[in-house]
Amino acid sequence: MNVIVKARYNGPDHTAHGGYVAGLLAGQVASDTVTVALRRPAPLETELLVFPDDDRGIGARLLDGEGLVVAEALAGAIVVPAVPPVPYEEALKAAEGYRAAEPGGRHPFPRCFVCGPLREQGDGMRLEPGPAGEGLVAAPWTPDEPPAPEIMWAVLGCPGGLASAAPGPPILLGTMTAQVTEPPEAGERCVVMGLARSREGRKRHAATAAYGEDGRLLGRAEQIWIEYAPGSADA
Repeated sequence: MNVIVKARYNGPDHTAHGGYVAGLLAGQVASDTVTVALRRPAPLETELLVFPDDDRGIGARLLDGEGLVVAEALAGAIVVPAVPPVPYEEALKAAEGYRAAEPGGRHPFPRCFVCGPLREQGDGMRLEPGPAGEGLVAAPWTPDEPPAPEIMWAVLGCPGGLASAAPGPPILLGTMTAQVTEPPEAGERCVVMGLARSREGRKRHAATAAYGEDGRLLGRAEQIWIEYAPGSADA
């Protein structure tokens, strides 16, 4: 099977959004919870090859045209409680804090498909995860249409990185274990949460969750983010 990530779905400039790529590959694994390890940035508008890792459908790999491994996926599990939601009105206030930080240019990837403030309305998602507590961010989200699974993975990606961000090098998604329970309805007022769990050297551990208007859990994720260091093996 071949897939192509369209240029629209970028994270850092000129490379694919990590959560989106993880969601694409997770769709090839026969499990409701999948762990995806991103080995290198995925190119945009380039044919990528999906290979099953076994006959049971519990693993898959994503390769570029030169045979380099872009990502690997396996059936996973999440054993800790989901990040609890804040009320929608609190998420709206948190988004105001996110916007207030942008004039200073502190966003590491301002054209990110999910949370980039420089994307035009109707092009990027313009999710705005702002401060909602110690190590916690929240964002309101009202989808125009029921999102595809890979869009759900993308939405569950960025808030963890923004909750874990700190002065210094930008961080990139390294590993994501996610479970998408159900997509929201078009026009539904949702809340997306991100929580910084811990830090270990260059690694940041984070969690995210999305909730529907009635408080039901739409999806959740546990993540490892890695400080970008040019020339390192896992940068």
